[in-house]
Amino acid sequence: MIRGSIIIVLLVLVVPVFFILMWIVSAYNRLVALRNRYQNAFAQIDVQLKRRYDLIPNLVETAKGYIKHERGTLEAVIAARNAASTANVRAAQNPGDAAAMKELSGAEAALTGTLGRLFALAEAYPDLKANTTMLTLMEELTSTENKVAFARQAYNDAVMTYNTKRETFPTNLIAAPFNFGPAELFAVEKPEEKAAPKVSF
Repeated sequence: MIRGSIIIVLLVLVVPVFFILMWIVSAYNRLVALRNRYQNAFAQIDVQLKRRYDLIPNLVETAKGYIKHERGTLEAVIAARNAASTANVRAAQNPGDAAAMKELSGAEAALTGTLGRLFALAEAYPDLKANTTMLTLMEELTSTENKVAFARQAYNDAVMTYNTKRETFPTNLIAAPFNFGPAELFAVEKPEEKAAPKVSF
């Protein structure tokens, strides 16, 4: 009788502890999976941004021969490309970091603005507008811009899911002690960045 009572008391104490531990492990693993998902989503943005950064010097080189006296615009495009590339490297090291994501968003906005000026200049030069290399590069850049937009949306969706999970009860009881900090959205900071650079030839 006493032995049976001890077993019941142990079961009453052990079973809830077991289920609590299982819940903690499950919540932790879910947060890890969601964090990995948004980091992978950023890796897709990273691939497209690097492709974009690789296209820009070719675009500038093609334009150089036609718009020699517009050197300031060409230099501004390269400077903006370099700044965006550097910001992208910082953001890729920690995609959830708020400061790195804001820096990347700002650098991308500046790059989009300077590319817009380059495309506007290209409109004024009929020979440049007709250049097949320029047309191909601009078409590839536009395609890449679309891929960046899709990748950005997937990243933001993954960040939203992660942040929602880490902030909701009872998972928030696990998130803080295990250092699951908030992730930052890749937000469009300037209205002109919401659209891909205009390419009209």
